[in-house]
Amino acid sequence: MNAALRVAVLGASGYAGLELLRIVLRHPRLELAVATSEQRAGTPVGEAFPSLRGLVSIPFEALVPERLPGRVDVALCCLHHGTAAPAVTALRDAGVAVVDLSADFRLRDLAAYERWYGPHKEPRLFGRAVFGVPELHRGAMRGAGLVAAAGCYPTSALLPLVPFLRAGLVAPGPVIVDAKSGVSGAGRKLEDRYLFAELDGNVQAYGVANHRHVAEIEQEAALAAGRAVGVTFVPQLLPVIRGIATSVYFQPSAPLSTADARAVLAEAWRDEPFVRVLPAGEAPSLAAVRGSNFCDLAAFADARHGTVVALATLDNLVKGAAGQMIQCLNAMQGWPETLGLLEAPLAP
Repeated sequence: MNAALRVAVLGASGYAGLELLRIVLRHPRLELAVATSEQRAGTPVGEAFPSLRGLVSIPFEALVPERLPGRVDVALCCLHHGTAAPAVTALRDAGVAVVDLSADFRLRDLAAYERWYGPHKEPRLFGRAVFGVPELHRGAMRGAGLVAAAGCYPTSALLPLVPFLRAGLVAPGPVIVDAKSGVSGAGRKLEDRYLFAELDGNVQAYGVANHRHVAEIEQEAALAAGRAVGVTFVPQLLPVIRGIATSVYFQPSAPLSTADARAVLAEAWRDEPFVRVLPAGEAPSLAAVRGSNFCDLAAFADARHGTVVALATLDNLVKGAAGQMIQCLNAMQGWPETLGLLEAPLAP
């Protein structure tokens, strides 16, 4: 058997980073070699996070990209946009493969990136990453040195929408995406709206029709459709820790029944291990995907108005973050994409 691939998790003390540690520990072909955290450098991982006590023997260390080549074969980067780009570039220059969860390399249009995020810190690598949804781009991932793992919102919007776009079944005009996320999607930070007393029993939209992830959704939707696709995107915070529930609304280019719409999804994703098209009449739920790498889908037609409603749920920390990164890494290595990821959802 080949030696295990040595892995560095950058930003390992964040929510996505901690989920990565859990997955790497159970992955049969990965070895955790480095875990970085600026705030917790020098602290043993199991001391900082008791859930990992006895499972991880290394301490957190500060990120110095120049010290990683020779110690690791691949870096899983969970740093914020802007911060990620210099680290990713240094690692790629040293020949280390990278799966990056930030937005720094997801987009193909530099002007679009700068509109939403500001000047890019490493433009020479811009546009050279594979967009990280394996169900859409796995062919380009094998042997790639840099994959930009897609975020939770775009993944939950694209998996229910792309089959209809590829089939030419979406009429010109805006596609509406309404997505509701658990609070862990915002990361570990102190802001009033993320406090328990503010969030519990509350639901609130933010970034209405002005959220930066719309750029990724429109980019990949246009690739699927072969034309520009305008998206109105409304994200909302739910008073739960994990999960995203997304509703996608569009007018079809030809009449579709609910059975027709479900058949489009079922045919498109029939061979995908992590995309589950639900039985007729069943709608996705957060509880059915929590803690897993699954994305559950359904579609319904509104016979009165001709509208199609495509639904998706996923765990924002797994299929929307850490699980997606490992699935991408498996595809890069030519391994079965299910390695380390076939965990049953948490129930209850």
